[in-house]
Amino acid sequence: MAHGDSGRRADAVPRMTDVARAAGVSLGTVSNAVNHPDRVAPGTLQRIRRVIDEMGFVRNATAQSLAAGTSSVVGFVVLNLANTIFLDMSSGAQASAAKAGLSLLLANSDMDVVRQSTYLDLFAEQPAAGLLFAPMPHLFSGMERIRQRGMPVVLLNARPPEQSQCAVVANDEDGGYQAARHLIEQGCRRLAFVGYIDSWPPLHERYLGAVRAVNETAGAVQLELIPTREVRTEDGAAVGRQLVERKPERRPDGIIAGADLVAVGIIGAVLGSSDLRFPSDLAIIGYDDNRASWNAQIPLSTMAQPGLEMGRIAADLLLEEILQPESHVHRLVVLEPHLVVRDSSSRRPV
Repeated sequence: MAHGDSGRRADAVPRMTDVARAAGVSLGTVSNAVNHPDRVAPGTLQRIRRVIDEMGFVRNATAQSLAAGTSSVVGFVVLNLANTIFLDMSSGAQASAAKAGLSLLLANSDMDVVRQSTYLDLFAEQPAAGLLFAPMPHLFSGMERIRQRGMPVVLLNARPPEQSQCAVVANDEDGGYQAARHLIEQGCRRLAFVGYIDSWPPLHERYLGAVRAVNETAGAVQLELIPTREVRTEDGAAVGRQLVERKPERRPDGIIAGADLVAVGIIGAVLGSSDLRFPSDLAIIGYDDNRASWNAQIPLSTMAQPGLEMGRIAADLLLEEILQPESHVHRLVVLEPHLVVRDSSSRRPV
């Protein structure tokens, strides 16, 4: 067997990943050795060329390797860059990819099913070395076409439909629990969860966490579910206008917003059309620590997600699967959110 081709089928066409693994270098270094040898240190270049010769990977096979998904680019299709948690994920992924000599190509679906499908088709037709994917809720269509081509895919902010790939998620159930506990500790007794939970698993988990906090609390604590169409600012504004019209005894005194943008919309609508005040009349906490909410009319309490760490870990898992497919084991990584208390919910010293 030729040097460095352990784990490959005898009849398999050598791929750039095989060369990188055998030579002990990154995909980007192999790509430079083939296309831009002047960018590679002489000793490293000599080692890569020796492996290339022994494996039968030659320069004119480069295009075929790129088409097989062994380029020096990692794709990342994100859900919504208006929510800066996905920018944090992208930054973390980019840092890990860069250490491996890879570039990150970012595509924003902007919560649009057609656009998401278009980007997935693009990566299927012009494959990258691998794909990071933060999908629309339950809408994984298109992902299988990529995986059938042999391209590794790691999910972020979504659990895989089956345990045949890696995923990195936050513990949203615990996040919802912490948010509700915080409001209860501030003296709130009529809570409302505002969000789009029917087909959005992370928000559904957050709601279940709030339910758990209420159920374990002694005394009369209520939890109302107020559904929204999506999780944009305008969805929160619509809820805020409805709350203003309610009689005081039917109005919640504590709100858990499924996302920061929803909370920002609620705050704007309530302050713009009533004399209600936060947090004395209505305490509110969001979710994500979205930088778009930092300039809200009232500093917004939130559940911060570890976006940078999620992106870094997801990219590391993807790189491991690309470079060590024989030993790689698919796994689900769950990270913990943490409470950030600001003026919108703080009724008591913290």
